[in-house]
Amino acid sequence: MKTLALTTAATLMATTAAIAQVETRTVTFQNEGSTLSGTVYLPEGYSSGKLPMVVVTGAWTSVQEQMPANYAREMAERGFAAFTFDFRGWGKSGDLPSNVRFVESPQAKTSDIRAAIKFVSTLPEVNALQINGLGICASAGYMVDAVSGNPLVQSVGLVAPWLQNEQIVKTVYGGADGVAGLVNMSRAAEAAGGQVIPAAGPEGAEGVLMPIGGYYYEADRGAIPEYDNKWNNAGWEGWLTYHPADNPTRLDKPLAIVHSEAAAIPQGVRTFLQGFAGKATAKWLEDVSQFDFYDNPEDVERAADTVADHFRAAPKS
Repeated sequence: MKTLALTTAATLMATTAAIAQVETRTVTFQNEGSTLSGTVYLPEGYSSGKLPMVVVTGAWTSVQEQMPANYAREMAERGFAAFTFDFRGWGKSGDLPSNVRFVESPQAKTSDIRAAIKFVSTLPEVNALQINGLGICASAGYMVDAVSGNPLVQSVGLVAPWLQNEQIVKTVYGGADGVAGLVNMSRAAEAAGGQVIPAAGPEGAEGVLMPIGGYYYEADRGAIPEYDNKWNNAGWEGWLTYHPADNPTRLDKPLAIVHSEAAAIPQGVRTFLQGFAGKATAKWLEDVSQFDFYDNPEDVERAADTVADHFRAAPKS
């Protein structure tokens, strides 16, 4: 049943969106001298009034038309306004400083999320007292950083969060020697002005960031025309030295997490929750892979239900 659902995920998502008649509007906003491209999602039949807003961000290397769009539609179907955007250096947005693109920079992406939150607070459809953040996979840490201490944000939800620390980084990336080698590669690439390689490829491919096939490589899933499918090796050092799992105390918003033991690095989620002193809802789904959370309709719907309920229950400012 799971395999059948995955093979038809894109079709079902498209069908659901068509039935729901979610309204979208393309917009732009500014951050640190660059123009970013975003999309506003509104519920079917919306005509006027102020709606609660959910800013949605996706996995590393992703563009807004991938998993962020799936969750934005789900939020709009549940009565929220939603917003997705391309980070600087990705998709339709402008460059990072020095015309750099395709760098997975936690610092830059966190800054972009803060700018997006400020931007949506000015939209006529948005209740500026009810803005929420939803981070998926790698952007979960960025979202936590962007909303912590941010008076514009009411609550935060994380789906399939990739929350790493030094121990997890060493486990995933080949131990201390493997990490050191990637850091050296990063510094060399940065000195050369960047070194761009394919982000996704078939299982076992060489010279590819993710030689595993699956979501990013399949045309009916994440390998959509809008996807850059690029990775700049200059980004390795910033990524590997980013340890959001060890910094839960900075988060001062109500939190909901949806994850699975079958998805990526669940130990990072447990570490984060152990150190989080605030109000948290944790929903653990059985036998859901990381990619399932991106576009498998059943799993996306269950995750969206959980975070939407959490946003509705958050104390109103």
